[in-house]
Amino acid sequence: MTTSDPVPAPTDERVALLRARVAEQIAGVVADLEALVRIPSVSNAEFDQSHVEASAAAVARLLTAAGLPEVQVLRVTGPDGVPGAPAVVARRPAPAGAPTVLLYAHHDVQPPGDDAHWSSPPFAPTRRGERLYGRGAADDKAGVVAHVGALRALGDELGVGVTVFVEGEEEIGSPTFVALLRAHRDLLAADVIVVADSANWKVGVPGLTTSLRGMLDLVVEVAVLDHAVHSGMFGGPVLDAPTLLARLLATLHDAQGDVAVAGLVRAPDPAVDYDEADLRADAGVLPGVRLAGTGPLTARLWTRPAIGVIGLDAPRVASASNTITPRASAKLSVRLAPGQDPAAAMGAMREHLLAHAPFGARVTVHEGEQGRPFQAPADAPGMRAARWAMGTSWGVPPVDIGVGGSIPFIGDLLDVYPDATILVTGVEDPDSRAHGADESVHLGELERVVLAEALLLEVLAPRD
Repeated sequence: MTTSDPVPAPTDERVALLRARVAEQIAGVVADLEALVRIPSVSNAEFDQSHVEASAAAVARLLTAAGLPEVQVLRVTGPDGVPGAPAVVARRPAPAGAPTVLLYAHHDVQPPGDDAHWSSPPFAPTRRGERLYGRGAADDKAGVVAHVGALRALGDELGVGVTVFVEGEEEIGSPTFVALLRAHRDLLAADVIVVADSANWKVGVPGLTTSLRGMLDLVVEVAVLDHAVHSGMFGGPVLDAPTLLARLLATLHDAQGDVAVAGLVRAPDPAVDYDEADLRADAGVLPGVRLAGTGPLTARLWTRPAIGVIGLDAPRVASASNTITPRASAKLSVRLAPGQDPAAAMGAMREHLLAHAPFGARVTVHEGEQGRPFQAPADAPGMRAARWAMGTSWGVPPVDIGVGGSIPFIGDLLDVYPDATILVTGVEDPDSRAHGADESVHLGELERVVLAEALLLEVLAPRD
């Protein structure tokens, strides 16, 4: 079909049948999610990686039971010579003349942080009201079981080829993703790619992610002395490195809180906006704290750059001595607007930081990762099919949303499969708190996601 064709929707009876099947088996989907959440599959190297292996094995068993005849656990060696984490790939080849759909999710999770910040243990899935709490309950083990649930609903009536690709290292930046794509290019080839690692507009309203910000990270170091000296003897004419680092970091934003780095671009403002009260509630903004920046909140969140300090190296309060600190460093996370070239953005950050060295301090910039932004085509057959499937499942049309976070490997997918349509979907909602304490998934939304994916696979199948 072309972009102007109507979606060849199945009959009302077929939609009702799939809806009933999903409703009948959603309890099993939730039970499978709970079992996955119990596995502490943190891919950060500081944690026991045997749990990541166990998680991959559990996902492989689920996909085998869902009727996919070819299931394997794969890994490749990255550019640093270190073997990657286990990825699960399961396939059912396409019938003659039918497209192949790649369903992506990841089974690794973020570290839980301090257990004291959780209302229940992070790896003990706990239901409270309509939500299931636990690390990975939303990001992204819910994506894994959404794929499994959709395949169960369709069963032997699946009219497209399906490849399920469940990565095991997304939360550490997918270091072997490109190598895996290149090593298994034909195995993972698809006409439509569904990346189930995003969010919906709100509970009860689906979202189709049409843009993602890019990202880069870097460490900026400020040095003022060869060694620490007594703060009483030399304090005054010599400012300490943390103070000068703070002055340097303050130049990254203007008085209103907008990013003030020349060369970081903005994309057009979105058509929808975010209610300020909802944002404050969803993010847990403390009373009295003013929001930074100008313009629509969705623009500040989705289509404009953002810079945050995510780590500091400076003396700890508890162990600080009465000296002038010679060096201090900050790790910066920079989100890039759709359309921004990451290499140009890194150059702009470096130039700004070096040009604004306070009091002639020695500033050193250590470049880190870079990830490209994503902008989906305004319309495409796969996008039309996804909008129909979501609208049918939820009963309301989806909102085209941007996401302030980044999925850098989408650019890698487009490099390898330039003709594929990429659909970015997800199970999260604004209260899911992915990466934070009390991460959760709304179980009603999970059911609607499963049905929407089953309907999408149904409508992508060729019809007479």
